[in-house]
Amino acid sequence: MEPPYPAHWEADVVLRDGATAHLRPIAPDDADRLVAFYDRVSDESKYFRFFVPYPRLSERDIARFTDVDHDARVGLIVLSGEDMIAVGRYDRIDATSAEVAFLVEDAHQGRGLGSVLLEHLAAAARERGVRRFVAEVLPANRRMLTVFQDAGYQVNHAFEEGVVSLTFDISPTEHSLEVMASREHRAEALSVQRLLRPRSLVVVGASRTYATVGQTLLRHVLASGFTGPVYAVNPGAAALAEVAGVAAYASVAEVPGQVDLAILAVPPDQVLPVVADCAVKQVRGLVVVSAGFAETGARGREAQQLLVRSARSHGMRVLGPNSFGFINTDPQVRLNASLAPEMPPSGRIGFFSQSGALGIAILQAVAARGMGLSSFVSAGNRADVSGNDLLQFWEEDPATDVVMLYLESFGNPRKFARLARRLARRKPVVVVKSGRSAHGIPVGHTVRASRAPAEAMDALFRQAGVIRTENIHQLFDVAALLDTQPLPAGDRVAILGNSDALGALAFDACESWGLPVVGEPLSLRPEASADEFRQALAAVFEDPTVDSVVAVFIPPLLAQDEEVAAVLAAAAAKGTKTVVSTFLGMRGVPEQLRAGAAGKGAVPSYPTPEEAVRALAAATRYAQWRRRPAGVVPQMDVDVQAARALVDQVLTETPNGRALRRPEISRLLNPYGLSCWPSTPVASLQEALGAAEQLGYPVALKATTPRLRHRVDLGAVRLDLSDPEELRHAYAAIEELAGPEDAGLVVQRMAPHGLTVVIGSTEDPLLGPIVSFGVGGVATDLLGDRAFRIPPLTDLDAAEMVTSVRAAPLLFGYRGSDPLDVDAVERVILQVSRLADDVPEVSQLELNPVVVCRQGLAVLGAEVHLAPTVVRTDTIRRSLPG
Repeated sequence: MEPPYPAHWEADVVLRDGATAHLRPIAPDDADRLVAFYDRVSDESKYFRFFVPYPRLSERDIARFTDVDHDARVGLIVLSGEDMIAVGRYDRIDATSAEVAFLVEDAHQGRGLGSVLLEHLAAAARERGVRRFVAEVLPANRRMLTVFQDAGYQVNHAFEEGVVSLTFDISPTEHSLEVMASREHRAEALSVQRLLRPRSLVVVGASRTYATVGQTLLRHVLASGFTGPVYAVNPGAAALAEVAGVAAYASVAEVPGQVDLAILAVPPDQVLPVVADCAVKQVRGLVVVSAGFAETGARGREAQQLLVRSARSHGMRVLGPNSFGFINTDPQVRLNASLAPEMPPSGRIGFFSQSGALGIAILQAVAARGMGLSSFVSAGNRADVSGNDLLQFWEEDPATDVVMLYLESFGNPRKFARLARRLARRKPVVVVKSGRSAHGIPVGHTVRASRAPAEAMDALFRQAGVIRTENIHQLFDVAALLDTQPLPAGDRVAILGNSDALGALAFDACESWGLPVVGEPLSLRPEASADEFRQALAAVFEDPTVDSVVAVFIPPLLAQDEEVAAVLAAAAAKGTKTVVSTFLGMRGVPEQLRAGAAGKGAVPSYPTPEEAVRALAAATRYAQWRRRPAGVVPQMDVDVQAARALVDQVLTETPNGRALRRPEISRLLNPYGLSCWPSTPVASLQEALGAAEQLGYPVALKATTPRLRHRVDLGAVRLDLSDPEELRHAYAAIEELAGPEDAGLVVQRMAPHGLTVVIGSTEDPLLGPIVSFGVGGVATDLLGDRAFRIPPLTDLDAAEMVTSVRAAPLLFGYRGSDPLDVDAVERVILQVSRLADDVPEVSQLELNPVVVCRQGLAVLGAEVHLAPTVVRTDTIRRSLPG
């Protein structure tokens, strides 16, 4: 039986030039489309594909190329609108090998279509059990040779009879994944740049009525001083002639010249026709301010999907719908394509917000705090352009030094973690994530439900080096510091000011945040002059033991506020230490604390010392994260195929999944270097005695039923049974404890004494695999003392998991006890991480108990549950979400 049409292979993709296209499996009804495509291909390209002159396809060729089985013969096509612009296919040679080939229309060569097709064909082939691609290429076909050579695989070459034969394993490698991520980054960054830096634009839905959204947007665009041509479109344009002084047209197609950006403010039922009009005009991007889509229910969601599908298929990215718009303060652009009445000051902060309702308030807060933005983007329903896309753009944007994100939901947190981790090594990323759970997802946002604890989301941010704040105020507090001051070189703080009370509050705040204070707060006279402040600051800045300075100032009767402010601003601008202040209760970056223009060297002010220190602590932790080594994902000798064979067998027999039996658990764990301490299930006292004789005393007797599993406190686990008599007493006691319930008793040989830890993983629908670690015991369970991380884990991630739990001192020699083998624990964590990342069908895995000794450890128990899984949010093929 042939596999059904693989709809999950369909994908919207971003090409090398930032434009989008649609990729899908070929189908028999693509015959006419294939013929038209082939007619547009040059004779040279046809010769490179077939090695002989081949001017046209025969009926047999057309049937062979379009009627495939999606297994032994797979074909993928790329569409721009309704036109096929590229095709790729593989034909199976044997069980694990296939020949691959591509053909790209000449007008679209150089746009990265070959590499996109190779990635998606390789993903489809791996799904069908193919492990190796073979290709034959003419030496003159340099483009195709480059596609294979630059894919990141280890390619073997052979030259015979004028043809280059290429053979390569298509299993993902670290290098191939890096190549894919690099291509994805460049393409997605460029696609956002095309949207945010248009050379010309049109406002669709602009009218002469002053209070309408369309005219408001048009006036904002004009008032911002946009550097390119601006047009207006209104169905009644023939009678209007102009709107707000701008020439108006009846449709986008009638606008003269090129149009890069279309801002749509029309009723929802008119959006799709306008998108079609924009496609004819070859518009590059859309900002859909119109509401009435997914936030209204199922019909609106369907219309939203049609909107995105139509736009992407014609090369356009979509911001929105239901978007507040965007702002670009770059002097070369100067564009307010938003509902905000005024442009924020120009600055070095890029700000992404999922909330349109908060947009105006956020932009007002920026101006009120004396801060500036490089760009501001409101996502609306986030049907296409998301925060991840902006991370790609801001990483390369020379106008952006700090990234701020207001997130209400996550569509692809695994990709976010990957992108943010890379970006945060260069530029700080500050986030306020509303909600500590999966609840409260905004209407209109398509997000998978998450079962993960809030601590797992926090771990994702920590791993990525992202600074998470609790609210909008803290978001601005931290961003103001990062925008104006150098990163702290260490955690040592000096406090100085003219108020003992404020100095004491700052001292207490530093202690509570774990920032050591150098000496006592330096207290000047309440009426201290500007010169006294200058001398005190000079001494602090010269002290090599000080990394950061907290300056507190309240207005005395005699001193001049402006003079003290000027002294503080000048000292901060000249020095290399991080400076925060509580100056007259001001918030933000006031004019008084700037040595020149806003930006680096200005001193941020906070109404209270506690707020100043909290922002400083966030910056200090971020600086420490950035200074530490990035860590590496260790290479492991694993047998993924052996594990997959077991998983496929179990899920074929039990499609809904089930718990694995003990022999099956070993078959899953052993390929990853994990092994369980042998145990023998027993159904009677005689069997228990026989098992103990075979294993050798001392032994342990344990109940494995869920109610009693690991319950040492209830007496359901009996250890160090040294002879048959002790075993008999233990057996009787556990049977009595279990009552009529089957206790599921097992006998194990005693492992060496040590500390019990628990290591596990969970497959979450949103976050994917989550690895957990904790010290075993009821008290730990009650306190929730668990560490979480999101694979893939580096060696440093594993080490931090161990040290981050409150019970960690027990592993390192608590109160004179011997230090235990922490390296072995970290190794098991990494092995579990790799297994969880490789095999998403492992829905639950728990190694419990794991006994850690002075040398080595022993896994005494393991539970594994398999379940069918949905595709993870961050796959190993480039595709846009949705």
